[in-house]
Amino acid sequence: MATPLSVAFYTLGCKLNYSETSSLSRLFEDAGYSVVDFETGANVYVINTCSVTDFADRKCRQIVRRALRFSPNAFIVVVGCYAQLKPQEIAEIEGVDLVLGAAQKFQILDYIDDLSKAQGKGMIQAGAVSDANQFVQAFSFGDRTRSFLKVQDGCDYKCSFCTIPQARGKSRSDTVESVVINAQAIAQMGVKEIVLTGVNIGDFGNGTEVIEGTKTKKEALFIDLIKELDKVAGIERFRISSIEPNLLTEEIIDFVAHSQRFAPHFHIPLQSGNDRQLKMMRRRYTRDLYAQRVAWIKSKMPHCCIGVDVIVGFPDETNEDFLETYRFLSDLDISYLHVFTYSERANTPAAEMENPIPMHVRRERNEMLRILSDKKLRHFYQQHLNSSRPALVEAKNESGKMYGFTDNYIKVEIPADESLVNQIITVDLNQIQQAEELTVQAAVLQLAAIQTI
Repeated sequence: MATPLSVAFYTLGCKLNYSETSSLSRLFEDAGYSVVDFETGANVYVINTCSVTDFADRKCRQIVRRALRFSPNAFIVVVGCYAQLKPQEIAEIEGVDLVLGAAQKFQILDYIDDLSKAQGKGMIQAGAVSDANQFVQAFSFGDRTRSFLKVQDGCDYKCSFCTIPQARGKSRSDTVESVVINAQAIAQMGVKEIVLTGVNIGDFGNGTEVIEGTKTKKEALFIDLIKELDKVAGIERFRISSIEPNLLTEEIIDFVAHSQRFAPHFHIPLQSGNDRQLKMMRRRYTRDLYAQRVAWIKSKMPHCCIGVDVIVGFPDETNEDFLETYRFLSDLDISYLHVFTYSERANTPAAEMENPIPMHVRRERNEMLRILSDKKLRHFYQQHLNSSRPALVEAKNESGKMYGFTDNYIKVEIPADESLVNQIITVDLNQIQQAEELTVQAAVLQLAAIQTI
């Protein structure tokens, strides 16, 4: 039975969505709502959507049906990227009562005073994406070991395959001062690790411009932000989420290499290892620049973990193009891949391009790169066998063991000891094991004494 004034959340997509869901949750709590588990049954369900792939669109429909099974009279609200891009389509999903766009989602409480179920299709409150022109702070809380801290939103890039600028608007950022205050608040909650997140975090500083003479310039850059965060007491580890290769400067890499708190871990989208395809995608770098970034990282931090996004089956990707990407990735000193099968997105230039790749070919190429990713990850783990690294212990896994991640993002498994949760400990990496995913069996050596600056 649903608790009076209760709300439940479901989040699809990226770390940025998770940070924003937590902020929405705090809005409801401040208004007197009880936040309950999804399966408990709630008066209100808020579904925060993604629209990077067609799968995310279908998933939204499934979650609406699930919510109504748990609470048939619940008031269903859909927010997020999918809600901004296809509000009418969502409003026609049976059971949806309210659709909020990018500029309206943080005013959600203003729209749900009347919790009566919609008659017919849901009500739409989704204006033009240009209305989303203010930065709204957000960070996740609930996982006591890690918090996703939003520092930037929107994107000014015009990649030919991407709908994110249509869903989130122009690039805009928080101020350095505000981010530091939020980081200090997170530290007070006992969280050990902060992941900096946004749509294009390397573009940090938009919306904070100052006038110098006849020109305007960003008040601060991403390098200025991380230098200030490195001084925040109480947070033992900062991790940078996905950052564009053209914005990942040598200065940033050098700083991370000498930092006591920033983790030796970068996730750098590539999308294609073929310059012709990169140009068609409207990416802002060549594969040579990408290779230079990887080489610079490894020269400064040989132990650094490097993750890569790559798209297969982009229009007119010949077999030779794909094999060039495959060989490029095979030769790169990287640690793992996130492989995406290209799917046509409405209102993007790529959707109108000639020579679409048959779906079965896209899937074959995806599988080839997934196998390569497994090999890369195993090799990265093997390089660290019989060494010791600091690991943040998170929770029990299904086998009853404790798991966590080292500073350089090696997933480790140790004997269960609840007292170690949310502690950074030194572990001896001694055996790679394959279950559903690669992990390293580790022995606990000692508690790590992490010095704060």
